[in-house]
Amino acid sequence: MAMSDFDFVLFGGGGDLAMRKLIPALYALSRGKGFPPSGRVIAVGRHEWRREQYIEEITRQAKPHIEKERLDEAAWKAFCERVDYVSLDATDAGTYAPLKEALRDDEKLTRVYYLATPPSLFAAICGNLADAGLATPNARVVLEKPLGRDLESARQINADVGRVFAESQIFRIDHYLGKEAVQNLLALRFGNILFEPLWRREWISDVQITIAEELGVGNRMGYYETSGALRDMLQNHLLQLLCIVAMEPPVDSTPDAVRDEKLKVLRALRRFTPNTLVQNVVRGQYKSGHVQGEAVPGYRKEQDANPGSRTETFVAVKAEIDTWRWSGVPFYLRTGKRMADSLAEIVVRFKSIPHSIFNQPISSFQPNSLVIRLQPDEGLSLNLMAKTPGDGMRLKLVDLELDFRETFKKPRMEAYERLLMDVLRGQLTLFMRSDELEAAWEWVEPILHFWDQEDNDPVFYSAGSWGPGAASALIGRDGLQWREEALPED
Repeated sequence: MAMSDFDFVLFGGGGDLAMRKLIPALYALSRGKGFPPSGRVIAVGRHEWRREQYIEEITRQAKPHIEKERLDEAAWKAFCERVDYVSLDATDAGTYAPLKEALRDDEKLTRVYYLATPPSLFAAICGNLADAGLATPNARVVLEKPLGRDLESARQINADVGRVFAESQIFRIDHYLGKEAVQNLLALRFGNILFEPLWRREWISDVQITIAEELGVGNRMGYYETSGALRDMLQNHLLQLLCIVAMEPPVDSTPDAVRDEKLKVLRALRRFTPNTLVQNVVRGQYKSGHVQGEAVPGYRKEQDANPGSRTETFVAVKAEIDTWRWSGVPFYLRTGKRMADSLAEIVVRFKSIPHSIFNQPISSFQPNSLVIRLQPDEGLSLNLMAKTPGDGMRLKLVDLELDFRETFKKPRMEAYERLLMDVLRGQLTLFMRSDELEAAWEWVEPILHFWDQEDNDPVFYSAGSWGPGAASALIGRDGLQWREEALPED
C-alpha cells in the first residue's frame, strides 16, 4: 500500500517522546523511496518558538537519537526542510488559526494528527480540531498511551475521540506491536505449517512473556507514581503480546480480521476473583540494590518520590485462557523496573519427553522451547536436546538461532518507523480497536480494585534481581520456573 502525500501534525512536538522516538522515526522514513517528496511535518507546542528555533531544538535533542550508520547530514538537512512549527494552546480553540493556515487545503492530502500529549488533552484537541474545521474525512488521529487509568476513563476517551473521528480514523498505538520480532511471530505462526499442529494445550506446557528493565523510574516519577507497572506495561504491551501468541488464525491479514481474533482472546481470559488474585498476582516494588555493579536507590528514595508509596514497579500474573486450544496452559506475564537485565521476550515451552531411552534421567532433559526475543537483539531461538561430541550418548541443550540483523544483512526498521508508516498508509492491523482496549481494561480492573481495597505494601525486591521471591513461588506452585532460573549452568 503506497503512501499518499500528507501533512503530519505532531502535538507535543517539543516533548520527550517526540525528540527521542518520533522525529528520528520520521527522519528515517523520509529517506525511503516510497516517502512522498512533498510530505510535511508540522510540530505543535506551547513554546513560542519560530521555525528556525524548533529546527535548532530537534537538531540538539532528536538528532543524537538517530543511529550513526543511518545519519546522513544531507538527508537530515533535507528532512528539516520539511519541518514547520506552530505555537498554540491545545486547550484553547482560539489559538488554532495558525495551524489551519499552516495546513494545505487539498482533499487529496492525508492529514495525520499525532497526539503525543497526556490523555487528559485528547478530548480538547479533538474537539478543537473539529471546531476549526480540521477534522476532515481524510484525517487520521494517533493516540499515545496511557489510554485511560481504568475501564471508565478508557470508555470516556473512546467516546470523546469517537465524537469527532470515525473508528477507521483512530490509531491507538502500542509500539511493541511494531517490533520486528512480533511481525516475525505472525509470520512464524501463519506462514509455516510446522508449528500449527503443536500450538495447543496437548503439546505446550506454558508460555512466559517478560518485559524487564534495568532502569528505574528516572525522571518519570510524576507520571509513574499515578500509573505503576500494571497500567504502564501489563494492560497494554503484555496483553497485546499475549493476544498475538494465543489468537486463532484469522481468515486473512486485513485489520479487522486480525483484531477480531485478538478480541476473542481478551474475552476468553479467565476473570479474577479476590481469592484467585491472591494466588495468581504478585505486586512488587524495588528497594535499594546494585545494577551492573552500581549502587542504586529504592523507589521510595528516588527523586520526588513519596516515602510511603505503594505504587508497584513489578507485576507478575498467571493468566488462563478458557478456550479449547489453551485450556489448562498457564500464561505467565511479568514486567518490572530495576531488574537484573533489560530484555523483552516470549518463551513458548513445550512439554517434556514422556520417557528417556538414554542412560540419563528425564530430569536432566530440558523441555524444547521457542524463544522470541523482542529486545535488545531481535531474533528467534529454538532450544533442542542434542548429543555432545565424543564417546557415549550424553545429551545437552543447544540453540538453533535466528538473528534478524545477521540473517537479513539490512538495517532493521524501528518499531515507531513501522507504525508511523502504517498510519500514513492507513493500515490499522497493528493498532488497537476500541473494543480491544475496553476488553483489556475489563480484565485488569479487578486487580486495580483489589489493590485499592487492600491496606498493605507491595512485596519488596532488591534492585538488580529478577523480582520478588513471590514471583518465583507463583510459577513454582505449578512445578515450573522462569526461563532464567531454568537454564542449566555451563
